[in-house]
Amino acid sequence: QVQLVESGGGLVQPGGSLRLSCAASGMTFNFYAMGWYRQAPGKQREPVATITSGGTTNYADAVKGRFTISRDNAKNTLYLQMNSLKPEDTAVYYCSARFVNLDYWGQGTQVTVSS
Repeated sequence: QVQLVESGGGLVQPGGSLRLSCAASGMTFNFYAMGWYRQAPGKQREPVATITSGGTTNYADAVKGRFTISRDNAKNTLYLQMNSLKPEDTAVYYCSARFVNLDYWGQGTQVTVSS
């Protein structure tokens, strides 16, 4: 059974940093394209950053230069380093895993950026 468990969210002041982690189990992690998505209150879920099985990354314009996605295939873990956080980054952040027609999601972790 595939499980994706996010951690690392919390309350941070504007300009601060957080590192999200997504621990994967029940899957051949290195086969999967992985991604981080977020959903703010009253808004649709949107992509934040993705990384292919080969390590190619892609970022939403809103986070380019501030966020970095990475993966450790030996630890079956996906990361999102978030720097220079802004109030508009406040959302529930979700981890996703995709391989062919398989699509899995984590339960989400709350990130709140506020003074």
